[in-house]
Amino acid sequence: MGRALVILLLGATVLAGGGAYYLQVYGFYDRLPEQSHIALTPIGALAAQDVAVTNFRGIDSDSSPIRYRACFEIDANPDQFTPYPDPTPLIAPHWFDCFDAGALTAALEDGRARAVTGISHIEYGIDRVVILMDGRGYAWQQINPCGTAHFDGDPVPPDCPPPPES
Repeated sequence: MGRALVILLLGATVLAGGGAYYLQVYGFYDRLPEQSHIALTPIGALAAQDVAVTNFRGIDSDSSPIRYRACFEIDANPDQFTPYPDPTPLIAPHWFDCFDAGALTAALEDGRARAVTGISHIEYGIDRVVILMDGRGYAWQQINPCGTAHFDGDPVPPDCPPPPES
C-alpha cells in the first residue's frame, strides 16, 4: 500500500511539473500575425511613429505585459530615434529562435547595436524597447522606473505620469 501511494505521489508530481513547464514555455504564448510596421519614437517627438518592417515574427501573451518579443527587418537609422536608457533584453522561449537575449546584450555592450524607444508606457510602467542592428530589429517590453516604483508600492519618481487608479 505504501509503495503504491509513493508511486502515485511521484506520478502526480511529474505530471504537475511537466504541466507547469509546458504552460510557461508554450501554453501562454500566441504567435502574432505578420505586421508591416513597428512604432518607434523619433528624437524630440511626443509620440511614436510607424516605421515599415518586413519579415516580422512575433509572440505575445495576455498573461503578462512583458512577454512580447519580435524580430524583423528594418531600414532605419538609430540616430533618428530616442535612445533607450538601460535596455535589458529579456529571454524568449527557446522555440522562438530569432530572439537571443544573450547575443543582443553582447551586441549592445560592444556597440554593434543600439536600443531605441519604441513606445513609452505602452501600458503604465511598461516600455516597448527596440534594438536596431545591421538592418534587423528586435523588440521586447520591459518595466521602466515608473513601473518598478508603482508595482513595488513606492511613490513614483516625479517625472512619471500619474499611475492609474487601482
